[in-house]
Amino acid sequence: MSALSKLQPLNHPLFVKHNISVAIKRDDKIDNIISGNKWRKLKYNLRHAKSIAAKGVITFGGCFSNHIHATAFACKQQQLPVIGIIRGEESNQTNYTLACAKHWGMQLNFVDRKTYRLRDDKDYLMQLQQQYPDHIIVPEGGSNALALTGVAEVIDELNQQTEFDTLITPVGSGGTLAGLIFGDKAQHSLIGIAVLKQQDYLENQVENLLPNEAKKFNNWSIMNQYHCGGYAKFSSQDVEKIREFSQATGVDFEPVYSGKMILALLDLIESGCFPAQHRIVLLHTGGLQGLAGMFERGILKEDEWPSLPVPTAQ
Repeated sequence: MSALSKLQPLNHPLFVKHNISVAIKRDDKIDNIISGNKWRKLKYNLRHAKSIAAKGVITFGGCFSNHIHATAFACKQQQLPVIGIIRGEESNQTNYTLACAKHWGMQLNFVDRKTYRLRDDKDYLMQLQQQYPDHIIVPEGGSNALALTGVAEVIDELNQQTEFDTLITPVGSGGTLAGLIFGDKAQHSLIGIAVLKQQDYLENQVENLLPNEAKKFNNWSIMNQYHCGGYAKFSSQDVEKIREFSQATGVDFEPVYSGKMILALLDLIESGCFPAQHRIVLLHTGGLQGLAGMFERGILKEDEWPSLPVPTAQ
């Protein structure tokens, strides 16, 4: 697994008005299926699995999880058996995300919410490891020390591609921001946009993921006011703003992760949070496959979206 994602300048009237330059790191284009931060996080996890001759991978996710979707295909590529412990009902296995995962060979084990809440519990994980002694366990979202190494490479690439002042990324499980902090070593300002409604939880999560040598860095922050009501929540007005930005820039976004970053960006610039001539880079963390599930459930209307940037289960 190796790739260099391109850096694309973005043009928008608001950027001109405030004399701000904005570019986007197109990690959503790294791979047709394993895109964005999932690709970065899985890179060294799966390399580790192969190096120790693991017989398989175990991981966790919901019924519409980008991580489950990406891990299933990545393990297929690496010829590694994979078990997905899925929060939800077995009837969901025909939805787009899980149908793809199953098609690519993932064994789907459905558990109730009470059991799923044990996914980070040491005793539960120990029992799971005893049950599957030759498998590696990758946490929900793929966020662990190995993931940080992969995400840190974003900074190395950007330093070769451009000069910038601020890097902005969506934050879900905290692994992407932690990896950027680890790789950046306090060179730039790093802003995470929380996509879930849990004040201070993400700050603690990021701190816990950081290795000791990176805990000293204070060049990062998480903004918790742009979650639009909570994880996977958004209004029709939010969706319209995201769609308009996509149409203006030619870049697709979805309203759960990357779209909330865009809503935050527009508000921050309009509010004068950045000085003139400030250079901003956005990290597109992928997740576009999640649009298919929203179309299936009627949350979004497919014919109102610019395109359906979702691959088939090939």
